[in-house]
Amino acid sequence: MTRPPDHPPVATPRIGILLVNLGTPDAPDAPSVRRYLGEFLSDRRVVEIPQILWQPILRGIILTTRPKKSAHAYQQIWTDKGSPLAAITQAQAQGLQAALGEAAVVSHAMRYGNPAIGPAIDALMAAGCRRILIAPLYPQYCAATTATVVDAVGQHLASLRWQPALRFLPPYHDDPAYLAALKQSVEAGLARLDFVPDVLLASFHGMPERTLHLGDPYHCQCQKTARLLSEALGRPVDVAFQSRFGRAKWLEPATDTRLEQLGREGRSVAILAPGFAADCLETREELAIRGKEQFAGAGGGRFAYIDCLNADAPGQMMIETLVRRELAGWL
Repeated sequence: MTRPPDHPPVATPRIGILLVNLGTPDAPDAPSVRRYLGEFLSDRRVVEIPQILWQPILRGIILTTRPKKSAHAYQQIWTDKGSPLAAITQAQAQGLQAALGEAAVVSHAMRYGNPAIGPAIDALMAAGCRRILIAPLYPQYCAATTATVVDAVGQHLASLRWQPALRFLPPYHDDPAYLAALKQSVEAGLARLDFVPDVLLASFHGMPERTLHLGDPYHCQCQKTARLLSEALGRPVDVAFQSRFGRAKWLEPATDTRLEQLGREGRSVAILAPGFAADCLETREELAIRGKEQFAGAGGGRFAYIDCLNADAPGQMMIETLVRRELAGWL
């Protein structure tokens, strides 16, 4: 059918893929960190305290004192490409685009900060994407990570008259592709060491313990990932949880406490963060720098941090495998 001469341009329908990670400030300075933390810590899924109680604390104490300290931490890991998380996530999207070619349009976004989810969806729509796969890069499901991505997407769609068809990449904590990538990455990391660690410690991001009792499967999925990885490697993998915040009781054992205990015992340690798809502040500063200092300060022996999957070959193959599976019937 011939279009009328005054018909607006119509893009050829395409498939879009949006990789999503947590987020990062735009720069390693206090004002940027303050904006980022203000958005992040205002999410009702991240801090489950009534806002009438929480916002005065956030605005009056936390955003006054914490940005400067966090900015110093970011300065220790910042690169010429910016935040490691931002640079790596962009590289993951570029790698997936190269693997898929013309079959799809691949982009990336951050749940908090930039590039934001809403504008990224708009850009995919403008490129003609009428079917979009949202891929939160969180192996283990948590309401404060996976669910809040779904929330943000839904909030943006509510503003659109013409909405795309959507699919969401499910958590992949026990997926064979994920475990194979972890195994290959960890074995390569261990092979580069000049010592054999006594303890292989998997550090997952912490969550308040109450989330477990409320039905969040995160703790169980972290434990399952570690168990399956242990079976794949043929050696024990210990579990700990990092990044505690506030006075609430958090999932245990705590990573810093565990490192100090292992240090007092004079053990050697290799630590990894299998719940993070890309290296970030919580891995390169909290584990690789502060964790090492805590361990050594307690009298520990040799210490090594093993990088996340990042945009290296095993991680890229995993992302491509998961995405292609979820695009079945679309591609």
